[in-house]
Amino acid sequence: MAGINIIPLFVVIPLGAAFLISLFGKFIKRFADIAAIVTSMSILICSFHVMMLLQNTPGKLLIYKIGGWAPPFGICLVIDGLSMFMLFIISLIGFFVTVYSVAYMEKYTDKPKFFTLFSLMICGMNGAVITGDIFNLFVFLEIASIASYALVAFGTGHEELEASFKYAIMGSVASCFIFMAIAFLYGFTSTLNMADMARVLIYKQGNSFVPFVGVLLLMGFGLKSALIPFHAWLPDAHSSAPAPVSAMLSGVLIKALGVYSLVRIFFNILGATQGFLSALMFLSVISIIIGGILSLSQWNLKRLMAYSSIGQIGYILLGIGLGTPLGIFGAMFHLLNHSVMKSLLFLTAGSIDYAGGGKDLREMSGISKSMPFTAKMNLIASLSVSGIPPFGGFFSKLIIIVACLQKGYLGYGVCAVIGSILTLSAFMKVQKFAFFGEIKDSSRNIKEAPLLMRFSMAFLALFCVIGGLMLLPGMRFFISDAVQVVVKGTGYSSVILEAVLK
Repeated sequence: MAGINIIPLFVVIPLGAAFLISLFGKFIKRFADIAAIVTSMSILICSFHVMMLLQNTPGKLLIYKIGGWAPPFGICLVIDGLSMFMLFIISLIGFFVTVYSVAYMEKYTDKPKFFTLFSLMICGMNGAVITGDIFNLFVFLEIASIASYALVAFGTGHEELEASFKYAIMGSVASCFIFMAIAFLYGFTSTLNMADMARVLIYKQGNSFVPFVGVLLLMGFGLKSALIPFHAWLPDAHSSAPAPVSAMLSGVLIKALGVYSLVRIFFNILGATQGFLSALMFLSVISIIIGGILSLSQWNLKRLMAYSSIGQIGYILLGIGLGTPLGIFGAMFHLLNHSVMKSLLFLTAGSIDYAGGGKDLREMSGISKSMPFTAKMNLIASLSVSGIPPFGGFFSKLIIIVACLQKGYLGYGVCAVIGSILTLSAFMKVQKFAFFGEIKDSSRNIKEAPLLMRFSMAFLALFCVIGGLMLLPGMRFFISDAVQVVVKGTGYSSVILEAVLK
């Protein structure tokens, strides 16, 4: 199928862009801006094309064999409903954050280096979600992670460097756990192809090896996704990084490197046991409650949003941990909603900081009078992330709560409701101290964000408003296809291997 040849472009385009921007960015004015926008737009167009191609493909599965070598002996790139779901989110958020960055990064000294690292981060995330080889999954994880370490430190101030160092140390510990688990899996199964590994593990059940590897992977990907108690790096990294980086970290990076990888390996390779699901639900509820409480106690705007991300990741993994089709559907829907609304929240925080409004809520007041557009965008995102109808976040949280009740977990459902109340309280605190009240002299002369920054915020806010439309029968396929891959479990292996032989 000719359309399959587009699959490597998800890695090749951002990788090539990183090379060209680093080579010509300093010598050709605006080259970095134009190249970054063209790159992100090309990836978004490719994701739309592959999405349509996938719908017209039997089995909704696309496999690209690198060098023509068939798995399990050759390396392959695989796009199914789950990887397509993540690819689209990465490309969508990546495009709008790129457009936003063109204006925002003017206040930094070396924009070509920023877009070089940004392109490498996109390359790593795309590669991680389409690879069919578990070692290459680790390689792409590291590409995205190392680029993100540098991006967090891009301001080169004391706070940024300290946050980046902590993030790099914690990320390296996570990578060690993941690498050890992959080494043990390879030694046990003699293959690195994920589908073939799943097939071998099915025939070697009944020993303590898989639970041991599962613990290593849970710690590794728990760190990558900032699930409590593995969250220590996230508040500093998210609050210190430039706003576009914070938007990517919270919007897609912790999901692509953490949530997606955890779901793919535990459901489609190892097989999700009830013990794993129970542990995941327990950690998720702790993240929801503690993340909500900690966000409510913050006065730094970006730090408040960072702690909120911990709680929202808890919702996603709570739905996954239920293991039911409805719970997983709610989790995937909330993953999509959270990617949009939390990216928008960080972009609004960046606009305030860009205009000179600062980050400390106690020093802000009446910003809505100077920045009415940004204030509206922040309110929309705040209501959505708090689960207020009719915004998209309401529907995804409601589905997760209903799934908890459907399976008889009343306590988990109640905790999810409490977490939503805490989130609403935290963001109403932001509205009260930052946007309402009498305008301070320090905020009186600040101006609205530039056009490109407002463009990105407006489109993300539009999705927050109409996100509930994703539940309509004609739109639901996008999420349902991802759910079907997760629900299929280790049956993923037979589907992949049968498709390779055709």
